[in-house]
Amino acid sequence: MLSIYPACFFKEENGYSVIFPDLENLATCGETIDEAMAMAIDCLAGRLHWLKQDGIPFPDPSPINAIDLPLISKELEIVENSEESFVNLVSVDVEVYAKEHFKSVKKTLTIPAWLNTAASEMNINFSQVLQEALLAKVQTR
Repeated sequence: MLSIYPACFFKEENGYSVIFPDLENLATCGETIDEAMAMAIDCLAGRLHWLKQDGIPFPDPSPINAIDLPLISKELEIVENSEESFVNLVSVDVEVYAKEHFKSVKKTLTIPAWLNTAASEMNINFSQVLQEALLAKVQTR
């Protein structure tokens, strides 16, 4: 099922900030308009996916013409460049997006027995440590 929400795109010094007023001012950003739109889709899908998982109903989207861009920029203290800021609809099929982007992948790994024993004694969550280490590696690239 397609979900469609209006988003405010604010042109700023180093790219675009994207705000979803109907989702408690959920925000993301991108350096280019294409990147900002891709991030907006991902952000919207993520929020709706977790709302659904928590059994919280989705808020009703506002009509696009009901979004007051100057008022939102003032409330959020965003310096609005009215010539390059705009409201646009962002749509995503949450179930399809989640299956592709939010699924977990099982991996098998090998570590020394002494390290396994020491980590197990400390109740270390192996999956969490591996995710944190991989994120740190990926973000430094």
